[in-house]
Amino acid sequence: MYRIGLIINPIAGVGGSVGLKGSDGDAIVAEAKKRGAVPQSGVRALRCLQMLESEKNQLHFIVCPRAMGEEVLANLDYGYSVLPMSPVQSTGSSGPLVENNNEWSALDTEKAVILMLEEKVDLIVFVGGDGTARNVFNALSEKGEVQNQLVLGVPAGVKIHSGVYSVTPDAAAEIIGKLVRGEIVSLVEAEVRDIDEEAFRQGQVKARFYGELSVPAESVCMQQVKNSGQQGSSREQDELALQDIAAYIIELMHKETLYVIGPGSTTKSITDSLGLDGTLLGVDVILNEVLIAKDVMESELYELIQGRSTALIITAIGGQGHILGRGNQQLSPRVLRIIEKKHIWVAATPSKLQALDQRPFLVDSGDPDLDDCLSGFIPVIVGYEDKVIYRVGRGQG
Repeated sequence: MYRIGLIINPIAGVGGSVGLKGSDGDAIVAEAKKRGAVPQSGVRALRCLQMLESEKNQLHFIVCPRAMGEEVLANLDYGYSVLPMSPVQSTGSSGPLVENNNEWSALDTEKAVILMLEEKVDLIVFVGGDGTARNVFNALSEKGEVQNQLVLGVPAGVKIHSGVYSVTPDAAAEIIGKLVRGEIVSLVEAEVRDIDEEAFRQGQVKARFYGELSVPAESVCMQQVKNSGQQGSSREQDELALQDIAAYIIELMHKETLYVIGPGSTTKSITDSLGLDGTLLGVDVILNEVLIAKDVMESELYELIQGRSTALIITAIGGQGHILGRGNQQLSPRVLRIIEKKHIWVAATPSKLQALDQRPFLVDSGDPDLDDCLSGFIPVIVGYEDKVIYRVGRGQG
């Protein structure tokens, strides 16, 4: 019997769809809920576990109480045990989830990891973002088990920089399935990184390295750590490519069509070229070369595009390849279903494509059926009147 410890961060990624670019801190969580955010980590965990149905007779889960794991397992036909733990009375870096007068915090993640070590689980699976990965690392480091305990992250955060995460819940299930079946799976030391969310909301990415954890890995299934950038002439070539990409996209724009501009320096080159005060890390909307909405929430965007001719312009995260599902959760499944696939424009510099080393772009919208529809091949604008065809996948090769 393969014993898996399961930890779900109930508030991971809750700020993403409402434009808050993270979920750290009580005030951010409260604001996210005020804006109508719906937690998705339980859904992500459920998807992963459903994909393991064929292995259920060989699995036993050690789970945290209630929203941190128990509630998901209660709806599935798996054997499981619930850890004897109650909330730590402290908020922690990821803020609390208040439910029935109990507060589940980041410290509870650390407490759960320690209890799972005592249970001698084969693998700890945690569902969350970079803050959750950091909590897991803290607990394992405290017990001197960083190198000894196998862990695997299922992505549910806003924008993930740590290499300990699979690219999708399905990819995590694929790795777990191979472990359970006794297949040969690579073991790597993967980075734990976290960003300063306050700086992130101001348009600055400051990622800090915390350490490494032991992770079972298949190259097409695991998150890649974002490239730090190029030096010298290659950077200058990228700048020229960005100018060419922006000029070509602007030339293609039609009057009375809404253009939704996703996050990233590649897409920001478009608003910069138009002389507009766009956001680097948010989602903006342009109509007739005028910025009509800046840093929109998912609900605002959904209302804006109703009954309107709309095109979406996005780019891939450098080194990772995600075009949907990382840092742009404002582009929710219901938004994406309104915008036809043929009206989704992907822009990327040639160096960004080369850095992927033939790995596909990745979509992880949270809706597996929609991800299937978006998979396949898509044109990519790489320069002025210059396009290539590139593969889009769901993280399973």
